[in-house]
Amino acid sequence: MPESSVENVPLQIPPRLPSLWDALVPLITLIILLSSSVYFYGADSSSGANQIALFVASGVAMLIAMKNGHRWHALEGAIANGVSVTVNAILILLMVGAVIGAWIISGTVPAMIYYGLKLIDPSAFYLTTCVVCALASLSIGSSWSVIGTIGLGLFGVATSLGISQEITAGAIISGAYFGDKMSPLSDTTNLAPAVAGTDIFTHIRHMTWTTVPAITIALVVYGVLGLGIEGGAPAAGVDQKLLYLEQVFHVGPHLLVPILVVIILAACKFPALPAMLLSASAGIVVSLVFQQPLLLDFAASDNLHDVAVMIKGVWTALFDGYVATTPDAELNELLSRGGMSSILNTIWLVIAAMMFGSIMEHAGLLQRLIAGVMSQVTSTGSLIVATVCTCIGVNVIAADQYISIVLPARMYRVEFKKKNLAPQNLSRTLEDAGTVTSPLVPWNTCGAFISGVLGISAFAYAPYCFFNILSPIMTSLYGILNFKVTLLDSEVEVDQNFIPKDSAVGQSRAS
Repeated sequence: MPESSVENVPLQIPPRLPSLWDALVPLITLIILLSSSVYFYGADSSSGANQIALFVASGVAMLIAMKNGHRWHALEGAIANGVSVTVNAILILLMVGAVIGAWIISGTVPAMIYYGLKLIDPSAFYLTTCVVCALASLSIGSSWSVIGTIGLGLFGVATSLGISQEITAGAIISGAYFGDKMSPLSDTTNLAPAVAGTDIFTHIRHMTWTTVPAITIALVVYGVLGLGIEGGAPAAGVDQKLLYLEQVFHVGPHLLVPILVVIILAACKFPALPAMLLSASAGIVVSLVFQQPLLLDFAASDNLHDVAVMIKGVWTALFDGYVATTPDAELNELLSRGGMSSILNTIWLVIAAMMFGSIMEHAGLLQRLIAGVMSQVTSTGSLIVATVCTCIGVNVIAADQYISIVLPARMYRVEFKKKNLAPQNLSRTLEDAGTVTSPLVPWNTCGAFISGVLGISAFAYAPYCFFNILSPIMTSLYGILNFKVTLLDSEVEVDQNFIPKDSAVGQSRAS
């Protein structure tokens, strides 16, 4: 008989399920390395040390995955897919860097500092800062954009007044993340209900029950903390800063036009990326019209015509930021920033974090860690608390806000349905625990971005992000007390001990 023309194809053996130790080893490695990074480099750990820690931990996770039978090309594909998800965020990050450079060299950020020093009452500063950032973020749906623009200006006011930078950063972040969480224009506010299986407006309405009390308490605390401020920096020091700003920049209300552009675009519901592009363009126009002496001094060159020098100055600010040279060291440090190049460390961290998270997810290591949590879920309250812990844990382990929403949603959606819980309960928990805790983790993409923009460590500002701390506590408390937890297709509140018969726990009790 002729030999068969069919080639012998080797049998594909499916990968083995990971053990608990398989899942713990990369996590323990990451924790040790990140702790060592902070010990050796302190606030500068996000400038490269944390990225190396994530790459090494990714290598450990990759070896464990391959030990369990996962092929390299599949892992490589998972990494590529994970990084590709962040492309939009990376583009927005780059545009934020450009906007900061454009808004500083145009005088927009200096004008905010100038008028802030003149108008804002120091005793109400923290409260005002939180409210302003909340309204701005609610309008445009982007916490990063608000922190990198309006937040940076307010941070400058605090620095100039001698007010606590740590509390100011906490107020900026609390306000920005309140608006981001509640705005229908926000990416996370759209993502959470999408992965949970509900619509965005049901999701926002359900979030008000936990979000409004959290921001109210935060505002009260900021108001109380502000009462202890008796005037900040000495008046002479403030007057000197105002004089330096007037000498370097052509200060006037017209410099606030780029902010007006952002507000108008928000009202027109422009997406974040084109809105940031247009706001940077507005800054460029303002700088070319009103800051010509500054541009000529910043990019001085004997070989170029004045027009070419000004174009070079704006161009430099967009990619490499602005460098201030006032007689005031604090102003120089505050205004010497921006440019796309200033964001590259953050993008490096985003890629490293997504690499680690993608391998952990593809190899089933994250799922294995969460399986132990699910074995302890016996009630509605414990399910919501478990989801909260998982979201926070993923923010720490995978170091990315989006993974902290998507992955827990995949894992707990079925459990919420088994317990007859409406999907808006899950979407609210994802936002209360995933979205708002991301800036509290120094190596998380959000924490790294904020530290880079404001120039302050996440370890320093995290204790003062009262809204971000209160949100997961509030949603956990609601779950434990069965308050405003709704059944599927119903507004009836859920009994804490309700366990459907078709769930694993219900079956074990029935037996």
